[in-house]
Amino acid sequence: MRIALVSYHTCPLARLGGRFSGGLNVYVRDSARELARRGFLVDIFTAAHRGGGFGVARLSPGVRLVHVPVGPDLSRAALYAGYRTFAGRICRFARAEGIRYDLIHAHYWLSGLVGLELKRAWNVPLVGMFHTLALVKYQARVGEEEPPERVEAERRVAAGADALVAATEQEKGFLVRLYGASPYKIFVIPCGVDLNLFRPRDPRAARRRLGLPVGKPVILYVGRLDPLKGLDILLRAVARLDDPAGVRLVVVGGDRGSASERERLESLVRDLGLDGVVRFIGPVAHRQLPWYFSAATVTVVPSYHESFGLVALESLACGTPVIAARVGGLTRTVVDGLNGYLVSWHCPEAFTERLELLLGNEGLRRRLAAEARASVQAFTWPAVAARLADLYSSLRAGPETARTGTLSG
Repeated sequence: MRIALVSYHTCPLARLGGRFSGGLNVYVRDSARELARRGFLVDIFTAAHRGGGFGVARLSPGVRLVHVPVGPDLSRAALYAGYRTFAGRICRFARAEGIRYDLIHAHYWLSGLVGLELKRAWNVPLVGMFHTLALVKYQARVGEEEPPERVEAERRVAAGADALVAATEQEKGFLVRLYGASPYKIFVIPCGVDLNLFRPRDPRAARRRLGLPVGKPVILYVGRLDPLKGLDILLRAVARLDDPAGVRLVVVGGDRGSASERERLESLVRDLGLDGVVRFIGPVAHRQLPWYFSAATVTVVPSYHESFGLVALESLACGTPVIAARVGGLTRTVVDGLNGYLVSWHCPEAFTERLELLLGNEGLRRRLAAEARASVQAFTWPAVAARLADLYSSLRAGPETARTGTLSG
């Protein structure tokens, strides 16, 4: 079976931690690789880098990355205005290659719009996965700004796709309640982690490699520099510790697109007197992240919302406990008191209390760390690909096959 996988707004090879790069990029790349190992042929279509032309690269056996030209403006407004043109260029590529695709899998709302166009052109099933939903972001944090057309676009994709993939039961509920999606075409398939890549390294060796102090606790944040991620809460929490100067907070993520947010956060660091405590690393290659997780005493995920929370999964796979906000998919991976802690309130005091508890009790840290990797053994990319393969096969047999219980959704 040949799959057209659409990741319109972000390339799966983009360095993580940028404004529009994160768990979605990992999902696209690693699920495609595993699908190919199961015999699928996968072409990933993404916007070419600024001003670039068509380009085809082999990512792994059975997986190609196709950069489609869109022009120099890669803003979401420009991509929305040009999604039909993007879909048309994919169709021309398929004709030129003599390829017929059996199914489309679109990631994010912009890709979903492209997917609807391709579905009409090719008369093949469309699977959609949103990763984040505008109406959920609005509920999670007042003041979130999204393109005005996004909500209506998400409703169109939810209605027009033959199947929707949700990472959690909670996300499935949001799609039904907020978008009117049929529950019978929503399939819950959790995200995965590469357990070969994300495995514990020696913490002292990891710290020496990264230039971090060996004798001080290291608190780690990994993610975009975005108000929705709640990094300012973590900064204020660290400032309230009994001895802030006795720890190091390492912030991984952020790119040129988030320069203004970084400036705001760096100003907050100065105001809180955390100069010398907080270190902004910037974006790093995905393969380097295990070293950061292994160097950390604890990873903190203070987000206002996470559809799944891949960072928590990757940290736990490296044997590092997680303190996370009790939101979204984080409640699926972080088990309170087993492999970390869930914090119910988005206030610094609550995070400070859990940090003090964990940092001040070596026995507790060891117990949580010992459980961390074991707790995520079921979340693997081969398992994700197996579920996706079942869904694809059922849709190829006919959309009603998938909806009548052949799959557990």
